[in-house]
Amino acid sequence: MSATPRREFLKQTGAAAALTLTGPGANDRITVAIIGNGGMGTSHARQLAPRKDVSIAYVCDPDSKRSAAAAAEVEKGSGKAPKAVKDLREVLDDKSVDAVWVATCDHWHGPAAILAADAGKHVYVEKPCSHNIREGRLMIEAARRNKRVMQVGTQRRSCDYNQKAAEALRSGAIGEVLVAKVWNSQLRRNIGHAKPGAPPANLDYDLWAGPAPKMPFQPNLLHYNWHWFYDYGTGDMGNDGVHQIDVALWGLGVETHPTSVAAIGGKYFFDDDQQFPDTQYVAFEFGREARKRQLVYEMRIWSPYPQEGEENGNAFYGTKGWMLLGRGGYQVFNSKNEVIDTVKGK
Repeated sequence: MSATPRREFLKQTGAAAALTLTGPGANDRITVAIIGNGGMGTSHARQLAPRKDVSIAYVCDPDSKRSAAAAAEVEKGSGKAPKAVKDLREVLDDKSVDAVWVATCDHWHGPAAILAADAGKHVYVEKPCSHNIREGRLMIEAARRNKRVMQVGTQRRSCDYNQKAAEALRSGAIGEVLVAKVWNSQLRRNIGHAKPGAPPANLDYDLWAGPAPKMPFQPNLLHYNWHWFYDYGTGDMGNDGVHQIDVALWGLGVETHPTSVAAIGGKYFFDDDQQFPDTQYVAFEFGREARKRQLVYEMRIWSPYPQEGEENGNAFYGTKGWMLLGRGGYQVFNSKNEVIDTVKGK
């Protein structure tokens, strides 16, 4: 898919959907539901609840303990308790709901977003936008087909210093940017080996597995460790790495798929039930006719040793210098490796 049709789509459907949200009755509250009530979902509930322009009608999670906790947060912030349900179809059947926040496990991101758009809801969906590339394309089609806003939350684009860094790179602060490097180095924990067993009474495990292949329940799968299983998560590359990868793509100025990808990695450290690599190197190459660009992703989730002072960070290499971008700001170096600019932020 070329970049131009995507921009045109954003102009056309974005404007149409904005009219839906801000047209007649613009001063009325927008009725929303939060699907997935774990850490991020509850955080969204906490931030949305006090707003005067939002009414949270539902919190939804197949784990009744989680939905109950999220409902309590909403009531605390708004003074009104939402309805706590376990099946997202109950939310989507309610025509009064204008928009949904999808903060589920990765394998539910695409299906929930597509079903919501087809039900006429606007969608905010957490990163990664989908469990696989095919689902992502279907999500775009669903947004177009229903003229709905569908936003993916990779929150680093909201940071002021990241916006300034992207602008500096585009304005030629280090010349032409040819290579971006991303690293994800942190200490994850060993999740151990677990035997299959019965899910807890508060969890509808069939509903949780949903569209994915269903493996026997085991206690080290939920609630966070699903990230490390092929059918439900995307590994740490799609979990934490996606934030820096998104910034790297932004800084490189590429808006298409890579022309080639090479990867190597595996489980070098952990002896446990995790299926995704704990050590990984991936190189992406972009461009066929113009000057090529490269993105390198480096991951070790067993080594909390900072690179260039950052556990997780970005570096951009240009024809006239380079940039180091981390949590809290960036530095620009000239071709003599001298610092010529420093920007800090939160």
